[in-house]
Amino acid sequence: MRRLEFASLQVINLEASKDFYTNKLGFEEAGIPNPQACVFKYKQGEASFAIRTPISNLEGKELGIGTSLWFAIDEEIEDLQAELVAKQVMLLGPIQVTPFGKILIAKDPDGYNITFLKAN
Repeated sequence: MRRLEFASLQVINLEASKDFYTNKLGFEEAGIPNPQACVFKYKQGEASFAIRTPISNLEGKELGIGTSLWFAIDEEIEDLQAELVAKQVMLLGPIQVTPFGKILIAKDPDGYNITFLKAN
């Protein structure tokens, strides 16, 4: 296996999560009709993933533990941080410097970590 083709996150409340990803993080819906899922595109389709209703019973389970999706960004990470703070997005700490570049981690409504990377 050489490439991850697609990622899908199971969410408790599809509409609340759709609102978070579109209005707070700036993802665009891909326009693929599906009552059980919402597919997103980001930056003219360079990355796509979906959120979906649960496949199995998730009652009492923590969904996002140990999961992080990483998205490369072109803008300055400090500008993105200011934008997310203004939109009251929960950030998991300040901007961090890693061997890959600067990262900023947001937490979605189901506990998934959404990591934004400004590469070196």
